[in-house]
Amino acid sequence: MLHTPPANAQRYGHGIRSAGMNPGPRVRFAPSPTGYLHVGGARTALFNWLFARRLGGTFILRIEDTDAERSSDEMVAGILESMQWLGLRWDEGPIVGGPHAPYFQSQRFARHRELASELVRNGRAYKCYCSQELLKDKREAAERAGGGWKYDRTCLALGADEQARLEASGVQPAIRFKVPDGKTSYTDHVRGRIEFDHQQIEDFVVLRSNGLPIYHLSVVADDIDMGITHVIRGDDHISNTPKHILLWQALGRTPPEFAHVPLILGTDKKKLSKRHGMTSVTEYERIGYLPDAMVNFLGLLGWSPGGNRELMSREEMIAAFTLDGISGGAAVFDPEKLDWVNSQYLAELSPVELVERVKPLLHTAGLWDDVHDAEGRREWLQRVLRLVLPRVKRLPEFVDQARPFLTAAVDYDPEAVRKHLGTPDLADHVAALVEALDRDAGPFGEMEIERVLRGVADARGIKAAALIHAARIAAVGKAVSPGIFEVLALLGKPLTLSRLRDLVRFLRTL
Repeated sequence: MLHTPPANAQRYGHGIRSAGMNPGPRVRFAPSPTGYLHVGGARTALFNWLFARRLGGTFILRIEDTDAERSSDEMVAGILESMQWLGLRWDEGPIVGGPHAPYFQSQRFARHRELASELVRNGRAYKCYCSQELLKDKREAAERAGGGWKYDRTCLALGADEQARLEASGVQPAIRFKVPDGKTSYTDHVRGRIEFDHQQIEDFVVLRSNGLPIYHLSVVADDIDMGITHVIRGDDHISNTPKHILLWQALGRTPPEFAHVPLILGTDKKKLSKRHGMTSVTEYERIGYLPDAMVNFLGLLGWSPGGNRELMSREEMIAAFTLDGISGGAAVFDPEKLDWVNSQYLAELSPVELVERVKPLLHTAGLWDDVHDAEGRREWLQRVLRLVLPRVKRLPEFVDQARPFLTAAVDYDPEAVRKHLGTPDLADHVAALVEALDRDAGPFGEMEIERVLRGVADARGIKAAALIHAARIAAVGKAVSPGIFEVLALLGKPLTLSRLRDLVRFLRTL
């Protein structure tokens, strides 16, 4: 996996901050590389990042790759690239390193086993030799009797001699945490006071019989070693929290503060999943959303700075962010709202930056090449992109919108033809417009084009709208476009006349 810091490590992080150097809060985002970065995970990462930046703390990225069968280097790389694309640079973690390395959970198993043994020595955990088959039989018997079941501490009373006999026979024990009597409570920064009765928690396994640690032990061990002060995570972990607090206390440490973030729902108010469409950050990058827009959208998804603000820069979010501002209710992921936010960020790009972002897409579509750059057409392209910008929500849409300006001819939309090209003798009217434009020696600007078109319409006794609709279909092939006189001016006189002549020939075939 990606463990060795490369020469460009600063590209991924803000530099290494040790706990001793930075007295601020220490938070972590700990994704599992069993898939690409989910937008829900990205929002959790963002909240952690904002909290750390707001209070001058440390943001740690830790990869929880204990599921060896489902984890992969490809997914690790995908998570790192998505975090980088979002601009959520980490202070400690993969690539950049840090004083608490390694930052891959699978490389910390020896430490996890060490703490499991410490729990046994201190009487806070014990060895369990029960087979999975035996546990299954007991659970099913309890269910048949109509009751629930939790581990009955069969192995708690085993003496050293019996343990030695079992191990000599080849039985490898798991290690179970001994849940004490009583209750565990804590104040969640989002949910308020939460209390759990230990009667509802069985003695849970912290180390499997094959020597691999369970999530509960691994996450607490790593949080302890990395000095985590605040755990900000999804509210699907609320039920895990009492176990984690008990482990922290059993290991003689003060638990961190907790903030459990509500789930993200689809527009149908069900948990966001692939049935709602795209769910990974990678997909949103691929289809043309800007990272600043995505961060703005996710940041306000379940968090409010007060008021009705919908557009906020990273700096503004950092200055305003508090855990108390996170809503306790689930947030709805509205793709239309994301489109709107993205369109606002596109509108804020400078003409030069807009061209730089769109030009690779035009190149891939075969609409732009180095010859265009050599001809000095960048400024013209800037004008084209600015003209179509109000009709664009995502970067790839610029390709379709700009296509009529970058091709020799266009195809006519059948519905536009049916709706707008039925005026009697329209071919003759358009031919007259071609002749008038060709004859006019003035500048080929918006005002001049409009003057000529309206003059032709008046002279031929037809409504100007008939020629405007025809000119639009001739120019872009569709019934809708930006202002047609601006379009024709940007197409230029030669291409405009060519498109209008093509339309005349087409109309004579109807």
